[in-house]
Amino acid sequence: MSETTDAGRLVPIEWLQGAFTMRAAAYANMFDVLREAFGTERAVELVGEATRRMGVTMGAKFADLGPANLAGLKDRFLGGIPAGEVIFQPEIRQCDDERLEIKFHRCPLKEAWQAMGRSDEDLELLCKAGGAIDGGLFKAAGFVFKGETWKPGDEGCCRLIVEPGAPA
Repeated sequence: MSETTDAGRLVPIEWLQGAFTMRAAAYANMFDVLREAFGTERAVELVGEATRRMGVTMGAKFADLGPANLAGLKDRFLGGIPAGEVIFQPEIRQCDDERLEIKFHRCPLKEAWQAMGRSDEDLELLCKAGGAIDGGLFKAAGFVFKGETWKPGDEGCCRLIVEPGAPA
């Protein structure tokens, strides 16, 4: 299976999965180093802040949709994820003027951490830290973000909940 890039070239889905696996490894290694140096709670905070900042940078391409165009946000956000239907398996649970809710039934980061042999406790912490990217993205675009990251016993992965922000 392949995905067409902005340049129009087909990219094997394995390349995309490999990029996500590398990103997952980077997060996990940073988390481990920071946990050894500063403890678990501080490691989650620091990795989370780094990923939140990545999200803020990414949020600029959605700012014209804020604070209230949730349908446009859904289309652009999901449409911008290469092979997203396969890699994340998103389910739109709600999309109206009040709320956008997307449940991801898969996550390539979580799957990579599982393949690395990470415990459920580590998975929860890594998902929390890595998931901060979404809060940064949606808040920077002018929306309210109330998402939830994976916890042991949950099906799939994270649940993104986005609501209209305050008018500018």
